[in-house]
Amino acid sequence: MRAALMYAAGDVRVGHVADPVVKEPTDALVRITAACICGSDLHPYHSMSASGGPVRMGHEFIGVVEETGNQVASVKKGDVVVAPFAYSDGTCEYCRAGLQTSCVHGGFWARNGIDGGQGEAARVPLADGTLVKLPVGADDALIPSLLTLSDVLGTGHHAAVRGGVRQGSTVTVIGDGAVGLLAVLASKRLGAEQIVLMGRHTARTDLGRAFGATDVVAEREADGIEKVREITGGGSPIVIEAVGHRPAYEQAYGVVRPGGTISRVSAPQYEDAPIGFGSLFGHNITLTGGPAPARAYIDELLPDVLEGRIEPGRVFDRAVGLDAVPDGYRAMDAREALKVLVRP
Repeated sequence: MRAALMYAAGDVRVGHVADPVVKEPTDALVRITAACICGSDLHPYHSMSASGGPVRMGHEFIGVVEETGNQVASVKKGDVVVAPFAYSDGTCEYCRAGLQTSCVHGGFWARNGIDGGQGEAARVPLADGTLVKLPVGADDALIPSLLTLSDVLGTGHHAAVRGGVRQGSTVTVIGDGAVGLLAVLASKRLGAEQIVLMGRHTARTDLGRAFGATDVVAEREADGIEKVREITGGGSPIVIEAVGHRPAYEQAYGVVRPGGTISRVSAPQYEDAPIGFGSLFGHNITLTGGPAPARAYIDELLPDVLEGRIEPGRVFDRAVGLDAVPDGYRAMDAREALKVLVRP
């Protein structure tokens, strides 16, 4: 079968890989009908060494079950399913606590010999704990919005939940990528009254306003910090950092109010960052976040998508076939596309 492979920074190709097969009785084979490129995929696109490639790519997909192992009970051949970006058994202590990204038997797509989502098919380990059956056809108009349940909607929701967003909250979201925009939507859904979106790309911030942003701040660094603190009356009680780079983190502790919370959900591209008296400690700032347990949120978010109360699929502004995935990476890297939908 064919799949997207990254050979080195800036070098994505579509090539042939081994067809997936059932290896364990808990496996399912899924023919992928919709996938996408994630902003986090751009991190290795910028930095991966040629010595590390080629590697499979993609961690967000919807598909049709083609075959199951004899212990799989929750899905069957012909079911349309969505896969969260981490597979998990659904039974360990962390899964029971709603933290499937820490599952003791789980893991992430496109790592350690596990198939990636940007391809024609995938073997899904631990299918009962991972896959969620969707009550739609594979070509339903809701598929783009349902696909966001695999990662970016769940990640935006996780950011808001970890930040403590509730009715009447004031929130500042740093970043106008898909996760940042869906953090705006999630905050609005949870009742936030004031949502400040920090972003510089008008087409994206306009979508952010449609999702619920009450204010947009295009300025960065000191000017951006000053403007947000002015808009929020001295600082934002909740700040969502949806970029993953050090300057965005510095922006976050610049705009947060004393006693407030910073929620980080984009994969940080740094290890060292200020946490001392002048950044977090001196103002009693809480730092939280982490990789979203998307599986934990699907059951809650799915009805709102199915019934049209939210339209997270609006973050997709380009669709490509599998052969055009390399151009999809290029377009997202050049900010010509917000998020690219892939139809294998």
